[in-house]
Amino acid sequence: MSDTTTTKAPSAGCTPRRSWWGWGTENRALSGAECTALGRLLPGAATAPLPVPDVSALTLPKVRVAPPTALDPLMSAAPRDRASHTYGKAYRDVVRALRGDLAAAPDQVARPRTEQDVIDILEWAASADVAVVPFGGGSSVVGGVEYRAGRHRGVVSLDLSAMDQVLEIDRTSRAARIQAGVLGPALEARLRPHGLTLRHFPQSFEFSTLGGWLATRAGGHYATLHTRIDDLVESLRVVTPVGVNQSLRVPGSGAGPSPDRLFLGSEGTLGVITEAWMRLQERPPHKASATVVFDDMRAAMDAVRAVAQSGLHPANCRLLDPGEAALAGITHQGESVLVLGVESAHARVEERLAELLTLARDHGGTPTVGESGGADTAADTWRSAFLRMPYLRDGLARMSVISETFETACTWDRAPELYASVRRRLAEVLKEVTGTAGTINCRFTHVYPDGPAPYFTVIAPGRRGAEVAMWDEIKSAAMNVLHDLDATVTHHHAVGRDHRPGYDRQRPEPFALALRATKRALDPAGVLNPGVLLDPAPLQDLGDTAPAPPSARHK
Repeated sequence: MSDTTTTKAPSAGCTPRRSWWGWGTENRALSGAECTALGRLLPGAATAPLPVPDVSALTLPKVRVAPPTALDPLMSAAPRDRASHTYGKAYRDVVRALRGDLAAAPDQVARPRTEQDVIDILEWAASADVAVVPFGGGSSVVGGVEYRAGRHRGVVSLDLSAMDQVLEIDRTSRAARIQAGVLGPALEARLRPHGLTLRHFPQSFEFSTLGGWLATRAGGHYATLHTRIDDLVESLRVVTPVGVNQSLRVPGSGAGPSPDRLFLGSEGTLGVITEAWMRLQERPPHKASATVVFDDMRAAMDAVRAVAQSGLHPANCRLLDPGEAALAGITHQGESVLVLGVESAHARVEERLAELLTLARDHGGTPTVGESGGADTAADTWRSAFLRMPYLRDGLARMSVISETFETACTWDRAPELYASVRRRLAEVLKEVTGTAGTINCRFTHVYPDGPAPYFTVIAPGRRGAEVAMWDEIKSAAMNVLHDLDATVTHHHAVGRDHRPGYDRQRPEPFALALRATKRALDPAGVLNPGVLLDPAPLQDLGDTAPAPPSARHK
């Protein structure tokens, strides 16, 4: 039986205003005094924070294109709209916004209400040589929503936030048809009365959308089993400039290459995902957690590998190295910490947690609290630090302290070498770029039977006015190290524009040829998120597909 009533997610009342320049909401950002106090803890930080510019005082580029009359109600060129849709939320984005550098601002922000609106916008954009950059929650940390191509007559940021409804719930098959613009909390609020959950909780959950997760092949909070959004997709509906692609909704199919796989991870450069049928799960009432301390990081890695290969599938399996554990406030004794969590919708989980703790003990680990499913204050401390970290990153940016995170994945046989090599080689780079070895921490965010996903955090003092250039050097060096170690350039942050150099080297050339051909076939005018995954096609290469005059119905 299906609930086919179109329903908007319940309102949470008065919603705090989103920050136009940084992470999250304005009311949760660090104050100037808090930034100053944070800076005092870090040698080399500035003595006073960069001020947050007033949107009304910003200098924005002149609007170059106006929409046709029929599309005008969907468009906005208001300064705050343009400013908040210029960048994502990478460190270099935050610093440039604080500097008032908004040269890449879109000319218009479009908020389609229906799929037909999306079709109409793409038709006009292709005919008028206007680039269209799909925009979900704007939480990209890899330059995924910033226009850099430079050759189009104008740029429209396509904000899908008005398409935020759960259209249908199939309780029997345990699935739902969901519009792409829904934010994580609103989606879960709509599913909760049915006892269901998508069970996909990335760190950006509060400020990212289903469409964004799909377009970037996002990884959720859960560390094992169904870690990626890919695993939760039944079918996709995608608007391309040449037509609507609707895949067959079935639990599985061997009918040729998967059409969904073509668009998962395409980052808005092949089409605009408007809705999807997603696999759901029962909400789990049974939960337990524990933390395990290790004196030796190598032993902790061996323990995590045993857990990943055990078939016990913990919901959480985060390994924090000594620096990361100290940064999270769990321990300052030079120990590594494993955070374990188990959950189930059907049975008690204490026995499974006990089995996991036995594996950890066998590798030299010492469980702390929460062993019997009770309160685990260390795990709670980690969760709080995990959610607060992006706001602290913004505070560091205001103090001209460079803060970068990057994640990768490798097989278990190479994990110890990767961990040691990244830290050693990046420390050398930091010394050259910043004059200090900085701080380089690591945690394993996801673990698979054949390998982990290490996530590195780099913190070092920057020079005021040179933060972006210094960040770029560090970022480039990190990608070079990962390439040399045969590790992926990204595990779940996506490619965007910042990871393009690493992605180009990682991607097999025959696949690159196929991807370029697909881009030309689906987006012949070359207007969809140009520069993501592939270089924008020069005008002379578009041939017969070069932009034509606007159609009569848009005049």
